[in-house]
Amino acid sequence: MPVILVTGGTGFIGSNLIRELIKDKKNHIICLDNNFTGSLENIKQFRTEENFEFIRHDITKEILLEIDQIYHLACPASPKDYQYNGIKTIKTNILGTLNILGLAKRTKARILLSSTSEVYGDPKESPQKETYWGNVNPVGIRSCYDEGKRLAESLMIEYNRSCRVDIRIARIFNTYGPYLNINDGRVVSNFISQSLQNKDITIYGKGEQTRSFCYVSDLVIGLIKLMNSETSEETLLPINLGNPYEITVLELAKKIIELTGSKSKIIFMPLPIDDPIKRNPCITKAKRILEWEPKIDLNTGLSITIEYFRTVLKVL
Repeated sequence: MPVILVTGGTGFIGSNLIRELIKDKKNHIICLDNNFTGSLENIKQFRTEENFEFIRHDITKEILLEIDQIYHLACPASPKDYQYNGIKTIKTNILGTLNILGLAKRTKARILLSSTSEVYGDPKESPQKETYWGNVNPVGIRSCYDEGKRLAESLMIEYNRSCRVDIRIARIFNTYGPYLNINDGRVVSNFISQSLQNKDITIYGKGEQTRSFCYVSDLVIGLIKLMNSETSEETLLPINLGNPYEITVLELAKKIIELTGSKSKIIFMPLPIDDPIKRNPCITKAKRILEWEPKIDLNTGLSITIEYFRTVLKVL
């Protein structure tokens, strides 16, 4: 029975990943999280499963386990959360990744790092290819996360180069779906929550900035395909996972108002510092190597997510 560790397993992506992995009763899943941004509610349905266990733990501290595969997802991902304690975010990305890489080295486990499109910063090219080095402000308000993930990638590469640890790196673009924290602070959760409560929808800037949104079940399939891909020079390097369909933030707000039947009005606020103008993945590499691409269109994914938010917010 393969033992699979999911760090950050009570979070949005982590809990959805476990939801898929646990279907195979041959897998034994260990969920590791300190619940800083995750929630035990996200995994409560698994707690009675024989092939599941939860360990409350902060990955900035060492842990000893016997593992076959590691999905390393632990880190606050929304600006609101990672800026709350920038030093802690840096520690999670660096000390946490060092600890989990040490575990992978000792147990000879394959490790997949959930990196991010934020390593591209405010990109000067679009769509963003894995070969693009990015345009990141190393001392900006977002740098604790952006640079933290860039260094986490460097640690992964160096552990492979020096210690032959079997690594995978997924650069994850904007993702949404059920179990997304309603207080996440990013556009999908904000817009849906505001629309369902008929509150003003807050757009920062003019809403001309673009994003590309991947439904979470599509992302999870991509992560599993990447984890189980044959080791090669290409799979040891970062691979973008995201939906290449690009939409402006203003268009997204109007779409959510329409789908919810909301009476919300759109208001405009000043753009945050270092907010990227464009976010759009080139997924040519994922298509070719993993035979993966998103299947769920934006309208379908948003409709499912809206129904989840209705349940959480208890609105009609």
